[in-house]
Amino acid sequence: MRYLHTMVRVSDVDASLDFYCNKLGMREVRRYDNEKGRFTLIFLAAPNDAGNAAQTKAPLLELTHNWDPEDYDGGRNFGHLAFEVDDIYETCARLQGEGVTINRPPRDGYMAFIRSPDNISIELLQKGESLDKKEPWASMENTGTW
Repeated sequence: MRYLHTMVRVSDVDASLDFYCNKLGMREVRRYDNEKGRFTLIFLAAPNDAGNAAQTKAPLLELTHNWDPEDYDGGRNFGHLAFEVDDIYETCARLQGEGVTINRPPRDGYMAFIRSPDNISIELLQKGESLDKKEPWASMENTGTW
């Protein structure tokens, strides 16, 4: 068995690509428009997986955009996406500077949660061992749900 991808439905392709590509740093590796089915599939890879994804087509995040408007509520009903980052504090500070709410700050130097424009819960995990606790993160409260 081999892990291929996780699919999430998105309502605004531009906002989603801005979030996943411009803010999180993922890269689009392929796209498929189906006029008969009225949907678009956009496959993204994390920066360190982009070269491998082009060859093996995995692991990927599949953004599914249905052309006819639908409401997607919840976002957490499937769990969350998780990404390993080199520096949890730098990543959270950069995202926060770009207008992303840090729902669960990295108080422990290891784990944080944010949400996509479609309310998908995303876990950010520090690569390797936890970093030493650091302000303002150590005393920052949760914002909303994660």
